[in-house]
Amino acid sequence: MDAFFASIEQAERPWLKGRPVIVGGGSRGVVCAASYEARHFGVHSAMPMFKARRLCPSGIFIPVRKELYKLVSERIMDILHTYSPLVEKASIDEAYIDATGMERLFGPPVNMAKRIRADITRQTGLTCSIGIAPNKFLAKIASDMDKPDGLTVISHEEVEEFMRGLPIERIPGVGARTMRLFKDLGIRRVADFLRYSEEYWMDRLGKAGKELFDKARGMDNSPVLPFLPPKSFSAEHTLSYDTDNIQDLRRHLLNQAERVGRYLRRSGYMGRTVTLKIKFSDFKTVTRSRTFPDVTSSTRYIYRAALDLLYSLELPKKVRLVGVGVSNLSKGAYQVPIFDQYLMDRERKLDRVVDEIRERFGDKVLKRGYLPGDDDPFSR
Repeated sequence: MDAFFASIEQAERPWLKGRPVIVGGGSRGVVCAASYEARHFGVHSAMPMFKARRLCPSGIFIPVRKELYKLVSERIMDILHTYSPLVEKASIDEAYIDATGMERLFGPPVNMAKRIRADITRQTGLTCSIGIAPNKFLAKIASDMDKPDGLTVISHEEVEEFMRGLPIERIPGVGARTMRLFKDLGIRRVADFLRYSEEYWMDRLGKAGKELFDKARGMDNSPVLPFLPPKSFSAEHTLSYDTDNIQDLRRHLLNQAERVGRYLRRSGYMGRTVTLKIKFSDFKTVTRSRTFPDVTSSTRYIYRAALDLLYSLELPKKVRLVGVGVSNLSKGAYQVPIFDQYLMDRERKLDRVVDEIRERFGDKVLKRGYLPGDDDPFSR
């Protein structure tokens, strides 16, 4: 999709069309999406909001409406499923479609792509860009070649020539660290990269060297997978002010633990690893994780694990962002046996009741809190 969140806001409010729209989290958060009008000012996703305001003072800054974006995404995925049973949702605004064997129904892939674009625009008012190629890796690159509302085709016969002229940073997986190595070697395009052998890159980059070498030759055998199980659930929040106050940080940790626990229970997952994420006032980020022998989806347990990780950290500077994640996921109903059975049953019932109330009346209707002198909101 093209500038997905910002485009949804423009479609919802036509007076925003043609104006620089920037979607993000408050003055201290980051840009989640920027319309193409805002991009002319140098604004892009993941940029700090304060910098976006400096670059684009005439921009219209809009808070994130995650639930709306999810609904639109689901509508788009429904459209894609009318064209192929093999649709892999890569993110909220991106998907892969296996068009193999669909020619009898929709004609050549180019015709199919044009129909998909027309259907999405007609039903949502949004535009998308599509790449057609022999594999997922190339299709991803092609989809970014002619934005917005573009359509790019890379045929089998064109792959080698296309790849040789491609800037090396366009290959997914090439980050800042790898680019420093490439710069030292004078590598700017894929053709430069291919002057060296596969063994050369494996010696320097290990397994990643082989993967890059395959991609540089346009090779990707990964299938389109209709369902990919989640690897983790997480929540984070940029604070309205930097702080090293432990009471404030505990309160934010509790909010994140509640959100993550609810995500897990709603999806039927439990996790074994709890991760704490802290970003300091100088934007340095640290993470700490703890893995346990069994799984849980208990808000109480997630919070306590995150709190222990926080207490184990030194805070050399004030904190601007705090987050909690749970990974090492599995389906099932087995709970971490750190409490007695009575307490475990009590916590499961409490989590279930709290989830049901919030589903019915909204997230803000019920919150856990501390009593004066309490170190743990679960102690009573």
